[in-house]
Amino acid sequence: MLSCSVVLVEIHFHLCLWYVADTHRYAISPDLVGFVCVTSALETDADLQYLVTGGKLTKVKSNSWKKKRFFQLQDDGETIWHESQKALKRNNTFSINDVESVRRGRQSEVLQKFTDSSMEDLCFSIIFKGKRNTLDLVASSPEDAKHWVTGLEKLIASMQNLNTQQKSEHWIISRMRRADKNRDNVMTLKEVKHFLHDINIEVNDMYAAKLFEACDISKSGALEGEEIKHFYELLTAREEIEVIYGKYALTAGQMSASNLLDFLQKEQREAVSLDYALMLIEKYEPDSAAKQKKQMSRDGFLRYLTSAEGTVFNPAHKEVYQDMRQPLNNYFISSSHNTYLMEDQLKGPSSTEAYIRALTKGCRCVELDCWDGPNGEPLIYHGHTLTSKVLFKDVIKAIRDYAFRVSVLRHLLAHGVSHQHELKGRILVKGKRLNKLDVVFEDNSSVDVDSVSEEDESAEAKEGEQKAKKSKIKLAKELSDLVVYCKSVHFNSFEHSKEKQAFYEMASFKESKAKQLLSRIYPAGSRTDSSNYNPVQMWNSGCQIVALNFQTPCKQMDLNQGRFLPNGKCGYILKPHFMRIPDFNFDACNLTSGRWLRKKNLHIMVISAQQLPKLNKDKVSSIVDPFVRVEIHGVTADKSSAQTAHINNNGFNPMWNKTFVFAINVPELAIVRFVVEDYDPASANDFIGQYTLPFTSIQNGYRHIPLLTKCGNVIPSAGLFVHIMALDD
Repeated sequence: MLSCSVVLVEIHFHLCLWYVADTHRYAISPDLVGFVCVTSALETDADLQYLVTGGKLTKVKSNSWKKKRFFQLQDDGETIWHESQKALKRNNTFSINDVESVRRGRQSEVLQKFTDSSMEDLCFSIIFKGKRNTLDLVASSPEDAKHWVTGLEKLIASMQNLNTQQKSEHWIISRMRRADKNRDNVMTLKEVKHFLHDINIEVNDMYAAKLFEACDISKSGALEGEEIKHFYELLTAREEIEVIYGKYALTAGQMSASNLLDFLQKEQREAVSLDYALMLIEKYEPDSAAKQKKQMSRDGFLRYLTSAEGTVFNPAHKEVYQDMRQPLNNYFISSSHNTYLMEDQLKGPSSTEAYIRALTKGCRCVELDCWDGPNGEPLIYHGHTLTSKVLFKDVIKAIRDYAFRVSVLRHLLAHGVSHQHELKGRILVKGKRLNKLDVVFEDNSSVDVDSVSEEDESAEAKEGEQKAKKSKIKLAKELSDLVVYCKSVHFNSFEHSKEKQAFYEMASFKESKAKQLLSRIYPAGSRTDSSNYNPVQMWNSGCQIVALNFQTPCKQMDLNQGRFLPNGKCGYILKPHFMRIPDFNFDACNLTSGRWLRKKNLHIMVISAQQLPKLNKDKVSSIVDPFVRVEIHGVTADKSSAQTAHINNNGFNPMWNKTFVFAINVPELAIVRFVVEDYDPASANDFIGQYTLPFTSIQNGYRHIPLLTKCGNVIPSAGLFVHIMALDD
């Protein structure tokens, strides 16, 4: 099978010969009564206890900057505090939710460069989501390093294992705890006001006092125990869920299995049986008495709606479900451009971290631009620019370690295979080849070969685009032999390609040249800021490999990640059937009758949002004014967008109940993007979160939608609640 285990490595060699590298809460279940939120795991687990006690670690930035700092896990079980010598430094804490991973040993470039190899067991790195710099640390002993790494991994796993509802509850309770300034486990009116601001709700003093008074049953002037629980219940009540639940809870005030089945079939449009409804009750009902009666309570219903089965993305598409035995050109392939770059194209840093990030985001085609380095050791960087350089062998090691994180197989494909399934777990090298595959070489000498480098084509200089210059480069037979199925060739015309090109030959085009050409597409050289073009136009034309700058958060990357969200995020999406037919005449800009026309009317009601993040965290009184925009991307006739009105001063539970209808002509190419922004009448609106997915992966009915940051990370507590119905035209 092809599956997710094939990686294309595109290598551009400039003036250098082939180099052979030596590469032989914890379920934090908040107890609302008295803020008892520290779990027994913190008290009994040796690794977590070690983090709670804290200790000194050496923070490494360079050869001359190595400083000891005290690190400690706070009693909320999710915040790490570390000392700082800068008196005014405010961000000397980080949340476990902000951590992408923890890497043992000297895996980062900083630790490899500025620590000795004998310190391997002392070193570890904390990798953050988004653009926050990696934290490179050295412990005083291997045992200390093991405690820190294992403890952090346990915390990360526990947070990831929380379901959506638990994350929501945990988020609210953590804000309650933060509002309790003196940590006396009670909440005064002043603390309640601070808490409401912190969770993104603007209320006047009269409303806050009224809410406080309704919960202060003891009339003590402070909320504690059951009063805090009552306050929490009032705050988190979901009116829209109550209405839906009440319509179907027809069995002594609860949903029987048959009531739930009725909801699933009528509202969610799911062709499921009573057994499926019983399974949901068993899985999501928290009340043992209701579960015994085979009924679903309101809490169980909310848990179902915020689960994988209740979200907008079809859970059947979370695994590899498409036919992975087709020819490689029948797939869209997630691809990156100048993968080594972390920032811009002219003077930014090159790094192995860029490869790791791209590969872990599902990218299956990475790019290596290789140049001669000192002592004949190849380097990778953006030629003819001021970008920094990274060792070729370090990049190869990173690809080896991260290309198949979920696969046991790791092989470089250096010969042909007899069956398609033999590509699984292989790395294909795309690059120049000396001659046709059937040519037998009698010696190992390197040979001069005419070459037009894509890098030279895309480097179009400061004064605009220039034509690529032909140059002679030396190409080693060892490198040439590795190029089996993806030989780079110059494009002349479709007629020439049809008559002369072999099946394993591939041409690439810059974006301006690619509107109607099929193969690998990359950004124009004029995009020196690493911006991206719209990949949808290229997919609509049938282009297999549409390379983007993965380091740049933008709408175009959202669309790319949305396109490759299904099929297990394996980086391969089977093209629509009409694109896999030889000589297909599909034109995305000029639709006529054809098998691609399967018209749908997409009805989307944007009902509400939950727990949107504050954008200006330093200003307590700053509250967002959110609105939602729904975008349709696809063929020209399908492009559309619509948005709700904004809601003033409410990022906690804004409600819209606004319905939009979109006409979809070619559903197999349509992508739907949900965007939440903060309205600003005086300047550009601020981005809050987004979620993008293919039309064909959308579930009908009442659905929750997670929200992602600009960098594509899930915002733990935030989401949208919508009703969706796709109907035949």
